[in-house]
Amino acid sequence: MATEQDRATRRGEEILAVFQTAFGDLLAADPAAFRVKFRKMAASAFAFYRGTACLFYNDLAAGPDGAAGDDGGAYLDERTSRVWVHGDLHAENFGTYMDANGRLVFNVNDFDEAYVGPFTWDLKRFAASIALIGYSKALSDGQIGELVGVFAAAYRARVHDLATGAKDDEVPPFTLDTAEGPLLDALRDARSRTRFALLDSMTEIRDYERRFTAGGGTIELDAADRYRVLAAFDGYLETLPESSLARPDSYRVKDVVGRRGIGIGSAGLPSYNILLEGNSDALENDVVIYMKQAQTPAVSRHITDRAVRDYFQHEGHRTVISQRALQAHADPWLGWTELEGAGSRWGQLVAEVSPYAVDLDWSDIDDPAEIAAVVADLGRATAAMHAAADDQSGHSLVPFSTERAIDAVIAADEDGFGELLTGFAHSYGARARADHQIFVDLFRNGRIPGL
Repeated sequence: MATEQDRATRRGEEILAVFQTAFGDLLAADPAAFRVKFRKMAASAFAFYRGTACLFYNDLAAGPDGAAGDDGGAYLDERTSRVWVHGDLHAENFGTYMDANGRLVFNVNDFDEAYVGPFTWDLKRFAASIALIGYSKALSDGQIGELVGVFAAAYRARVHDLATGAKDDEVPPFTLDTAEGPLLDALRDARSRTRFALLDSMTEIRDYERRFTAGGGTIELDAADRYRVLAAFDGYLETLPESSLARPDSYRVKDVVGRRGIGIGSAGLPSYNILLEGNSDALENDVVIYMKQAQTPAVSRHITDRAVRDYFQHEGHRTVISQRALQAHADPWLGWTELEGAGSRWGQLVAEVSPYAVDLDWSDIDDPAEIAAVVADLGRATAAMHAAADDQSGHSLVPFSTERAIDAVIAADEDGFGELLTGFAHSYGARARADHQIFVDLFRNGRIPGL
């Protein structure tokens, strides 16, 4: 009979195998960045969970007979299994952005993992993250279950409203006029920030022109690399909507520097910052955009639909098309391109380094009633995101009304919907906590190859 240690050993081997598939090439190219990534992941079970979407989907795709297999079959049919999904929907992937209409909005952010797949996968990933946050705040299993139930109910109610033709003023986005509590705090924080402060932190004025400041993680480019980046930038301009090209001088390049991603989600991915003229000759209106190599989304390794895979030119194209589908009035600087290097062409995501991006801060959200209110709002935001990406979004990949399809399958088993998410949150939350400890032991004992 297998002992607990035997099970931990086998799970450790599984974790290492998944890591090799997801991170192997990048880790080999930049082990130092992954040492930073893994130390951040070692800090808590939630940080580990954030950095291991690859492991989550490997478990989810195991099926009903797997240890954490997806048992949401009652809610998945031909349509609801083919919904545009965020791919990494956890409780910290929400925040503020300035939309194309100049309005500050609180919504889902970070679309690097977006793809097309079962809508329940997004909901399960979020539910398990609530279990981990609740556990870190010493909430009981009963309280955690109630929070997941609140999320499920809010999601379901908003989907139903959208599916039955609710007017825009009945389901408004979260803005300075409509948001409350921590969401409103984040929006007010974003509003207090300025483009000048962002520029001051990254650039300096030399000879009456703005340039990037040396140091602080920037990498000076040689002539060949600069040429490659500028060639990719020219390709990027062709992917922007015509409405974004109203003033051609806005796209005059002033400076370019390299960077290397070391965050939990971007370890080892080469990236570049590009300084542009902006919407006027004034130096305080300059704009910084970033160009980074897009990654293969974890979800895609478990979706076999060739039509989905063949829809995208490359991962940069996939990321941008997905974000434009899922996010109403997305960043007007959002686009894609390809960067030549080492005999290959790599898909790139391009977007603004926005001064108005503020993530939801959970550190001071401790009262159970306040947590519940926030979770309900995030459920509504998730429903609006799923509803945005359908036959009305301008893309042929999901040629039906997402909200109506989801509303129909939930209506067939209202009670089971919340129970499904609650049960999964408890089981996968416990698994993630155990996996975190296994990961820490592997890391601290030098058992992760390549580090």
